[in-house]
Amino acid sequence: QVQLVESGGGLVQPGGSLRLSCAASGFTLDYYAIGWFRQAPGKEREGVSCIKGSDGSTYYADSVKGRFTISRDSAKNTVYLQMSSLKPEDTAVYYCSTSHPTCKPLIPVGSWGQGTQVTVSS
Repeated sequence: QVQLVESGGGLVQPGGSLRLSCAASGFTLDYYAIGWFRQAPGKEREGVSCIKGSDGSTYYADSVKGRFTISRDSAKNTVYLQMSSLKPEDTAVYYCSTSHPTCKPLIPVGSWGQGTQVTVSS
């Protein structure tokens, strides 16, 4: 069964950090570009970041550049999103999905899971 499961969300104060995990089963992440996406209440889905399966090159939305870092642990078949300097506008449900092979455009290919809630608030 092909599946991606997001975890690691929570409540943090502005300026805080969280690390999200995207754990794969049924396929090997290394062979695919994996993207992180988010959807805030009342807003459309937004592409956040992506890591290529070919060489591990990474891409980020302008809104998160310098604050978020995407990485992959091949042994654990997991992609991470390290989020730092979090802002209230980062509040959203975060999802991971297979993405365009080159990460550009930053669009999902696979289906969405349940996601993980990130709330940034004082």
